Amino acid sequence: MSAYNGELMDRTDTTTSLGELALLFLRLGSTAFGGPAAHIAMMEEEVVRRRGWLTQERFLDLLSAANLIPGPNSTELAIHIGYERRGWAGLLVAGICFILPAMLIVMAFAWAYVRFGTLPAMSGVLYGVKPVIVAVVAQALWSLGRSALKTRTLQLLAGAGLALALLGVDELLLLFGAGIATGALRWPTLETKRVPPALLLLMGAVAALALLPMVFGLKPSDAAGSAPLGLGPLFLVFVKIGSVLYGSGYVLLAFLDADLVQRFHWLSQVQLLDSVVVGQVTPGPVFTTATFVGYVLLGWAGALVATGGIFLPAFFFVGFSIPLLKRLRQSPLAGAFLDGLNAASWALMAAVSFTLARTAVVDAPTVMLVVVSAVLLLRYKVNSAWLVLGGAVVGYGLQALSLAG
Repeated sequence: MSAYNGELMDRTDTTTSLGELALLFLRLGSTAFGGPAAHIAMMEEEVVRRRGWLTQERFLDLLSAANLIPGPNSTELAIHIGYERRGWAGLLVAGICFILPAMLIVMAFAWAYVRFGTLPAMSGVLYGVKPVIVAVVAQALWSLGRSALKTRTLQLLAGAGLALALLGVDELLLLFGAGIATGALRWPTLETKRVPPALLLLMGAVAALALLPMVFGLKPSDAAGSAPLGLGPLFLVFVKIGSVLYGSGYVLLAFLDADLVQRFHWLSQVQLLDSVVVGQVTPGPVFTTATFVGYVLLGWAGALVATGGIFLPAFFFVGFSIPLLKRLRQSPLAGAFLDGLNAASWALMAAVSFTLARTAVVDAPTVMLVVVSAVLLLRYKVNSAWLVLGGAVVGYGLQALSLAG
């Protein structure tokens, strides 16, 4: 069980103002390139190492809680952090401020797309940003690993989880498998051999949520049909997707294709791929792909409705999981279960990092960007946001020199 004091978990710390929360997550939402793993790394840097708002153990608990529920993990982690600092008001402020900058940036891309029929060139910016993100995530993995993998058993579990994640094993299976394994290993040493109701409730709720795609019929093989396009149907489609989606932006692509392209014929394949590209190359949550789709279909109103629809379930699920998490850490068996989840969460993040590194570090300039970023982070404690912006400038400059040559 984590050394984090359960009594402290029941107390909302009000020393952080809502303004501080808003400014931090507005900045992260404006500069957090690289997908959920990079977002999590930046949050860990800001709220654990720079500000000391959370312990490493508590941060990992919240990360595991975010991994257990559907929706955008990094956004849900931001929502959790907001609640830790300022209760329900902080929950709303942190989540909305993390989403808002990305939504506005994606809206600008969508406006240009509809106006000019193509996307602005982003290859140079991405070329410079991705290597920086590799260094940021590697630093976070090192820092989180020292808290999450304290025992030999947890280290072996994380190694096995990393191998299975790279082989494509389902995220939920890895998380619950690790939790059950650590619980089973701890079982013989427990004085009270009783499974806490909160643990059963959490596992049952997640299992039920995992079955929701079947309930809603979210299968590409369903008979294709057409449906009238309007703000109401658009909102319902994105609420449904936000309620059942686990995994990365590639999983989001599959859900969007099944509903918007194959079933309702609202989008073409080309438009869908363009929308996912925008979600990937802009800062903040990848789920702002919904903003782009909504604007392409129904303008500004569609963008707002689609964004609200896909993110609304995240706020609900985080609110639902908060009381369960408090009860879980008070039980030795549930604490062991969460320790296993923390190890599996580390493994999932590491797997994403390997994938990112293979696509980001491709030549001498990108290797140099990784090395310089790592030195600035570890030796001089430079804020990662400035490194991301610097990487974007370097990448754009190198692209301009290449074109000029």
